Amino acid sequence: MYFKRKELEKFRSFDGPLIDVRSPSEYYKGHIPNSINIPLFDNEERSIIGTIYKNVGREKAVIEGLKFFEKKMEWFLDNLFNIIDSNKINGENNNKELFIRIYCSRGGMRSQSISWLLEKFKLNIVTLNGGYKIYRKWVLDSFSKKLNIVVICGKTGTGKTKLLSLLEKYKYQTIDLEGFACHRGSTFGGLGMKKQPSNEQFENIIAEKLNSFKCSNNIFVEAESANIGKCKIPHEFFNQMKISRRIEIIRSESNRLEELIDTYSVFKKEDLKESVLRIKKRLGPQRTKIALESINNEKWELVCRSVLDYYDKCYEYEKVGKRNINFLDLTDKNYDEGILELINNVL
Repeated sequence: MYFKRKELEKFRSFDGPLIDVRSPSEYYKGHIPNSINIPLFDNEERSIIGTIYKNVGREKAVIEGLKFFEKKMEWFLDNLFNIIDSNKINGENNNKELFIRIYCSRGGMRSQSISWLLEKFKLNIVTLNGGYKIYRKWVLDSFSKKLNIVVICGKTGTGKTKLLSLLEKYKYQTIDLEGFACHRGSTFGGLGMKKQPSNEQFENIIAEKLNSFKCSNNIFVEAESANIGKCKIPHEFFNQMKISRRIEIIRSESNRLEELIDTYSVFKKEDLKESVLRIKKRLGPQRTKIALESINNEKWELVCRSVLDYYDKCYEYEKVGKRNINFLDLTDKNYDEGILELINNVL
């Protein structure tokens, strides 16, 4: 396995476009970030070839695959050459030798076949030995490393995400779990966000970010539950978060209400009401009624107050047993002041 990891490091070291030749469904489930999907076979074709391979044998499956590819070879090459030309134009260093980096599921026939074809055009080709499978092994291994995590926590509306963003701006090591998951973690979490990635792709994105870090330096993350929408934080990473140093942000209720109003009042009323109804059993009939009526009447402070008590109780419950907490009171302070205090508190 060490040899395979060295293969991945070597594959990464080349400059040039990263091409995933697997089917669209394989790519959606998980892919190397920044790779471009130019599928050798579509989902249906891959299924047909797989069935033939299983029931008849490898030779017949290869023949059927060649028939499929023959019809789309021109399309495939046009797409690839467009990407190559784009890389030449936009490349940061046009003097560097350009390589076409290709991978498939296991580094087998799909990537090797395309590599053979492109070599006929005198292109520099490198394939990933072990394919996406070995990449996934590297991803999962990366979460077992000892990390110096600092968790920014605090009740809803304390501005944890803004503080994390400022830390990123000032070149500190941060993992924006909510940003990577395209979800803020609550019933309102999906509002205004892009479609969530698959859980596998969520893990890939985190691993790539960690790979750019120096593990001995502080890595700031926002406190989260194990699940962020449909994405689940990698088990080993989450376990490290649970025992890491915590900085709890404290802000006044008026500060928090202002933050929530700024964040959520911009969304469509129907979307907000749908989010409230998802937690109506937990809110209870009275608070649910107040929240829905307040949304209709655009009384945003009442909307936020009606759900704030619920989320505060959830937070206090989750906080039980947590240790190694430093408190940072940022009441009535702007975020630039807050970030300086946060840094001084930690470093």
